[in-house]
Amino acid sequence: MAAPSVVDFEPVARNYRLDFEDYTTSVLDLPLNGEGPQGTDAGICRFYAKGHCHKGNSCQYQHSKGGKSIVCKHWIRGLCKKGDQCDFLHNFNLAKMPECHFFTEYGVCYAGASCLFIHVDPNAVKAECPWYARGFCKHGPKCRRLHVRRAACQNYITGFCPLGPDCPNAHPRHDLPMPNHGTEYASRNVNDRPARSNDRY
Repeated sequence: MAAPSVVDFEPVARNYRLDFEDYTTSVLDLPLNGEGPQGTDAGICRFYAKGHCHKGNSCQYQHSKGGKSIVCKHWIRGLCKKGDQCDFLHNFNLAKMPECHFFTEYGVCYAGASCLFIHVDPNAVKAECPWYARGFCKHGPKCRRLHVRRAACQNYITGFCPLGPDCPNAHPRHDLPMPNHGTEYASRNVNDRPARSNDRY
C-alpha cells in the first residue's frame, strides 16, 4: 500500500475563522475554499454575468469572474450563432468590451472614437505588484503597481503543483526583493550611534 501523495492531501474541515477572511470575501470578492454563498455549486448568477448583482456577496449564486465577463465580439455585429450557448456576454456593456484587435496589434484603429472595442494604451499598462502577488500589499488601492486577483492554487499551497508554471491559479512567491527604502538603515553600523547618558556598560 503506497503512502498518499501531496496531491491527494485534502485538509480537514475547520471550525475556526481567521481575522482576514471577512476582508477576503467582502472586499476582494474571493471565495474561501467552497465556504459561504460564493463557493456553492448553486450555479452562476445571471445578473452578475450581465454586469451587476444587487445582492453582492449575499447572493446564493456564484459570481464567476471567468466565462461571460467579456462581451461577445460576434454578437456586437449580429453574427453570433451560439445564442445562449455562447461563452461570452450577449449584453452591450462598455465596461466589459473586448480589446480592439487592430489597436492592440498595430497601434492604430481606423474606426477611431466610434470603435466598439476598448483601445488599451500599451504605455499605460503597469507592472504587476510583487507584494500583492505574494498575498498582501501595504499600499492597498494607492499602490502604483497593478494588483491582479487570482485564486491561490490549492496544490501549490499544500506543497506541490503538477502543472508548474502552466497552472492558471496563483503560486504565491516567497522570494520577494527587499524594498529599496530601507537599505540606508541596514548599511549603517550599530556602533556608529551616539552614546546616550543612560547607556551603561
